[in-house]
Amino acid sequence: MTVGVKIELEFKVGDSVVYPAHGVGAVVGVEHQEVAGISLEVYVITFDHEKMTLRVPTKKARTAGLRALAGSNVVSQALTTLKGRARIKRTMWSRRAQEYEAKINSGDLISIAEVVRDLHRSESQPEQSYSERQLYESALDRMAREVAAIEQIDREAAIGILHRSLQKAA
Repeated sequence: MTVGVKIELEFKVGDSVVYPAHGVGAVVGVEHQEVAGISLEVYVITFDHEKMTLRVPTKKARTAGLRALAGSNVVSQALTTLKGRARIKRTMWSRRAQEYEAKINSGDLISIAEVVRDLHRSESQPEQSYSERQLYESALDRMAREVAAIEQIDREAAIGILHRSLQKAA
């Protein structure tokens, strides 16, 4: 191992990033920590909406799923997904709920859009169950926070964009 060689970091302080299980956060620092006698360089990421700070080793960031905000092509693909027809499998709710949860926690904007699309209810449709509503709200919030960060708007404005796409589908 070469000593003194500085490895270029993928993210820098001030970058908005997406961590699969928590959504959009901000890199607020890069620290060196000693864990079990091993020196690690970690990204310090804050998630204001969860009032949480996460430390991710810089060398493991990619395998942990840490990524930059989605590009405009991915956002337009996700919005197109919202306009599509809901695809609801005829399996038990518990199985579908697990699949939806996995999609939300994948951090993939298009997978999250699929959950929003599949669980969205218009005014004319029957009421959702509590667990459906929870998953829908979770997916909508996750998607809205990323769209808001990309478009540099607030979460409510982003939810408005998502709702307009969902209404075009109806």
